[in-house]
Amino acid sequence: MKTVIVGGGACGAGCAARLRRLDEKAEIIILEATDEISIANCGLPYYCSGVISSRDDMIVAKPHIFSGLLNIDVRLNSKVTSINPAQKTVTVNNNYELTYDNLVLALGASPVKPPIAGIHNKKIFTVRTLSDADRIKHYIKSTSAKNAVVIGGGFIGVEMAENFLEMGLNTTLAEAAPQILTPFDSDMVCFAQNELKDKGCKLILNNGVKAFKEDTIELSSGDAIPYDIAILGIGVKPETKIAEDAGITLGIHGSIKVNEYMQTSIQNIWAGGDSVEVIDFVSGTPSLIPLAGPANRQGRIIADNICGKNQTYKGSQGTCVIKVFDRTLASVGLNEKQLEARGIKYLKNIVMCSSHAGYYPNAKFMTIKLLFTPEGKILGAQSTGYEGVEKRIDVISTVMRLNGKVEDLTDLELCYAPPYSSAKDPVNLLGMSSQNILDGLFKPAFYEDLKDAVIIDVRPCADYEISNVEGALSIPGGEIRKRLDEIPKDKKVVLHCRRGYTSYVASRILSGFGYINVYSLCGGKLLYDEITKDREPQFAGV
Repeated sequence: MKTVIVGGGACGAGCAARLRRLDEKAEIIILEATDEISIANCGLPYYCSGVISSRDDMIVAKPHIFSGLLNIDVRLNSKVTSINPAQKTVTVNNNYELTYDNLVLALGASPVKPPIAGIHNKKIFTVRTLSDADRIKHYIKSTSAKNAVVIGGGFIGVEMAENFLEMGLNTTLAEAAPQILTPFDSDMVCFAQNELKDKGCKLILNNGVKAFKEDTIELSSGDAIPYDIAILGIGVKPETKIAEDAGITLGIHGSIKVNEYMQTSIQNIWAGGDSVEVIDFVSGTPSLIPLAGPANRQGRIIADNICGKNQTYKGSQGTCVIKVFDRTLASVGLNEKQLEARGIKYLKNIVMCSSHAGYYPNAKFMTIKLLFTPEGKILGAQSTGYEGVEKRIDVISTVMRLNGKVEDLTDLELCYAPPYSSAKDPVNLLGMSSQNILDGLFKPAFYEDLKDAVIIDVRPCADYEISNVEGALSIPGGEIRKRLDEIPKDKKVVLHCRRGYTSYVASRILSGFGYINVYSLCGGKLLYDEITKDREPQFAGV
């Protein structure tokens, strides 16, 4: 059996290694268009800044591992220019042909470069390969660049902005959309945006690029920002030309359409990684979710199926995490915008709790948001904080994968010791609080619900005097029962405390006295302050 794999990234390299472990006799050839194979693409921003100092460390599996231990024929600088399915051949570098029994397309994706005036300026770079990072490092050093601009607020864009700041460059991040990091809703991404601004990044939102000039970048608003180096982080598009030319069916996103076995529309041709259309695990709809973890799994599944093991890919959840200086943000499933676009009805909840036991030193606040159906099915979750964030999202992701519900989050038995968690882990608390919503024990309110509501601050008076929500009345939680005459029954009432617990208890008290239009502000004033801070203008002129 002869398998030709086109592409040496996560999917292609993983497929080749699994094939060898399953079949010692198989002939395996990897054709990689560049001079790099199995590199750590996700680490490139950190290599640019020197956080990862060794270039060698960026190569996950060295070529000699493939040729020696695995006995795989790796051919670098070998671009497949056409596929002939009828003859079961591929043409390489327009020069020679190779036959195959099975062909694996792990074509990956390429950075988006829109037709903007001046986009081919030598100061403008993309970050996709190790060679890209080498060029960026050399350019900054050789030109003594001082002003860096990142175009696009996706994961790579945000990471590049952070690493430019770590290098001491004056850094601007410009995003055409209203926010960065689209997997997150605005009430969660505000933490990342504030973190960037606090660390010195000039963050420009709702303002795309009109033109790249020699020394400045002209924005849609007409403002101009100086730059010595610019990074395009607008996104990626699947590489599919040779597949399309060969007659392979493409999906609605322009990516390669595959079935659950990772087979394309043509027999003996398989595809995986960033160039394929996958099924979204939550909605069951075709999606494009280019992530390294799924790409690795798809490569393994392809290898298994080539060897007759009959494995299926069960959809992508979009589980992801990003470091923004000291803060972490993680997400799984769909967010509010995505649910609304698909017409999926949902409820939501936000809890703010300690990363570990509050009595153990250095506990930090963690914010977790849950989206779920009225029947308790989990649709998505987002979290941010300083420690243990990704652990909690991983737990929720696992529950989702096993078709668990909100009530299952309550029942989870998770590790507890004071330095790591609390007896009620944040995931347990999220489940309990969300179950209370489903059971009708409290009505959640959010930042957008404050308008036209009677707002009551149930924190101690001393806290109210220091800082309060505009228009809020001060009725400490312990005084609620004595001051019922100050709380209207014929209006919407939103209670808030520091982070959401006392206001929940106060809402239960009022419910016991017959109040039916009372809400508790999820995340409390801590989240309110974060959202408010994010909405303040950072600096004049933009």
